Amino acid sequence: MPLPTPKSAWAEGLDDVRELARTFCQKELAPNEERWSAQKHVERELWNKAGEVGLLALSIPEEYGGGGGTFAHEAVLYEEQARSGDSAWGVTVHNGIVAHYILAYASEEKKREWLPKFASGEMVGAIGMTEPGTGSDLQGIKTRAVRDGDYYVINGAKTFITNGGLADLVVVAVKTDPDAGAQGVSLIGVPTDTPGFRRGRVLDKVGLKGQDTAELFFDDVRVPAANLLGEEGQGFIQMMQQLPQERLIIAVTAVAGMEAAIDQTIAYTKERTAFGRPIFKFQNTKFKLAEAATEAVVARAFLDQCVERHLRGELDVQGAAMAKLWTTERVNKVVDDCLQLFGGYGYMTEYPIARAWTDVRINRIFGGTSEIMKEVISRTL
Repeated sequence: MPLPTPKSAWAEGLDDVRELARTFCQKELAPNEERWSAQKHVERELWNKAGEVGLLALSIPEEYGGGGGTFAHEAVLYEEQARSGDSAWGVTVHNGIVAHYILAYASEEKKREWLPKFASGEMVGAIGMTEPGTGSDLQGIKTRAVRDGDYYVINGAKTFITNGGLADLVVVAVKTDPDAGAQGVSLIGVPTDTPGFRRGRVLDKVGLKGQDTAELFFDDVRVPAANLLGEEGQGFIQMMQQLPQERLIIAVTAVAGMEAAIDQTIAYTKERTAFGRPIFKFQNTKFKLAEAATEAVVARAFLDQCVERHLRGELDVQGAAMAKLWTTERVNKVVDDCLQLFGGYGYMTEYPIARAWTDVRINRIFGGTSEIMKEVISRTL
């Protein structure tokens, strides 16, 4: 028997959302994974389809065109996407990250301009933090925004930007005061049809092949000062406030991916035979899967605790860092052990376990590396 669909307390009453998400993922995502991997992006129409069925901006208030739900609604969607085997659609960034920066910090006018388009799929969101020479050190970004009357003029470059190839709006971390360190960082919403904005390569990655992760360039990009999120100099604080949800999202997908990998491996080892009996009958196989199942159940329990804390507004930076560190390290171990049980077939890209193996590796890097998570945790000890 595969691991059962999670019966998390935070997901009670969301069966309809889960069924909608599962149906959408099975119909619109899973069959297209190979094509998206080859072309390095999903179809733009996918976003419109998701908007039509109500899967975008799930946790944004209805007054801004959203679903009016909570993080629990989002988490159900992310679990079902992970369980379907899809890693191409950047909905976690669009729904769970960019939309919430706008909701939390944009002016009322900009919320009403942008968020309904996020909900419909008319506008795809991305967030531009990482730069070619700056990874986790967000204080060290070089992209500049200089005030010029009622505009900001932006110059710089960003890289590793999820949804960068298709995005219509990028929330960009910039330096408005280059001499003020963290206090000089601000966030500005940049529509991608603004003159001076251009996209570089859609990057060729080890995994997440179907995701349009891109380079972005800003050459004298003039955007209205009204596009500033909040106040000048508040960008670093804003990013620190939003990072716990981003890291919890990564943990959600890690645990769901772990559970899916175990399901696939149990089914495979019970069907595949060697030396006249199913692979599952060998003690090594049973013991490895017993370990993997235990890892998943323990990770699920911790994740559920963190989701419940987040829904109550109690998940702190340390807790989110622990969730990301633990679940992403575990999913890498579990998926690697599962791939081993597939033997040579586990190394073939037509098998979902092979794609999962390359996809989950990034979990220990983006959203803050495992080493950064340990540093964050250690500061509170």
